[in-house]
Amino acid sequence: MERELVELFETAKKAADAAATAEGAADESHCLDALGQLKSFPVTYQLLVSTQVGKRLRPLTKHPRKKIQSFASSLIEIWKDIVIKETSKDIKNGKLENKASVKVEPPRTESPRPEKIQKTFNGKVEKSKAEAVKVEKFERNAAERKVPNEKPSPAKNVKVEKITKEVKRPTSGASATPKLTSMVRSNDAVRDRVREMLHEALSKVSGEADEEMADEVNACDPIRVAVTVESVLFENWGSSAGSQKAKYRSLMFNLKDTKNPDFRRKVLLGHVEAERLVNMSTAEMASNERQQENKKLEEKALFECQRGGPKEATTDQFKCGRCGKRKTTYYQMQTRSADEPMTTYVTCVNCNNRWKFC
Repeated sequence: MERELVELFETAKKAADAAATAEGAADESHCLDALGQLKSFPVTYQLLVSTQVGKRLRPLTKHPRKKIQSFASSLIEIWKDIVIKETSKDIKNGKLENKASVKVEPPRTESPRPEKIQKTFNGKVEKSKAEAVKVEKFERNAAERKVPNEKPSPAKNVKVEKITKEVKRPTSGASATPKLTSMVRSNDAVRDRVREMLHEALSKVSGEADEEMADEVNACDPIRVAVTVESVLFENWGSSAGSQKAKYRSLMFNLKDTKNPDFRRKVLLGHVEAERLVNMSTAEMASNERQQENKKLEEKALFECQRGGPKEATTDQFKCGRCGKRKTTYYQMQTRSADEPMTTYVTCVNCNNRWKFC
């Protein structure tokens, strides 16, 4: 199902790109046919989440062809209704289950006629059960009166904590999206190769993560992340065999770099989103150690540039017109012809005011 849906979308996307030109009437009809097949395709919420087709369909709503634009907008609205209906059903079913599990009414033993409260489906009165409940309640009240200051044992607290943990685990597992078992293919062999390279680089994170982040890393799906990143890169950069080949190489180099595990982990966990990768520079992709080394090199180069400038002398002969202090530095340069006096540049040490005179 996922593969068929992705293939239909890729067909519509290629036809829409071809229809954007002036001579694209035939491609426009081809694109509309593909969008019609998408409209009749049995789409579910899980299918939309796993393929990310809804997000990738949004650029077609701004297509220059009005028919394609309106058809894509109506298709997105239909898919939105499907997502809302399925999620509302899940929420409703969850609330009903909670109500059914919570709503347990104890028998009313204070009534003068307990045999009328507890009846079987055949209409028989169960007096023995009502009497047993009443006796148990009386024994509990007597025990509480005898030992009023009794503290709860630590074993009971441990038991409660274990129960709450066991209740939380299935809810987190049920809400998580299932991992993809195989790579989602496209109709382009070059794009499939980029997805495989991304998956290969992101799969290294599980072996590099420490114990604290092992659970968070194992919960991520490297195949899904690789497909999402490649789709965003293709929409913004185009094919990896085109003019943006150098950017693809730079990104792959930093993702596969053995000395840069932090960058791989940030991409897999979603700390660095796919849209941000499009505009990231090589300096931003570098590891923390490399960034610190680059910063030291920049500071050293700036210091060398400052050393190479004209030497400044300190004097109290000049008075600052802004703060009135006489702590200044100055240097002289020949800015005019040789028979003219040198130009003096003065800087106030106190307020950093600058002026010059000849």
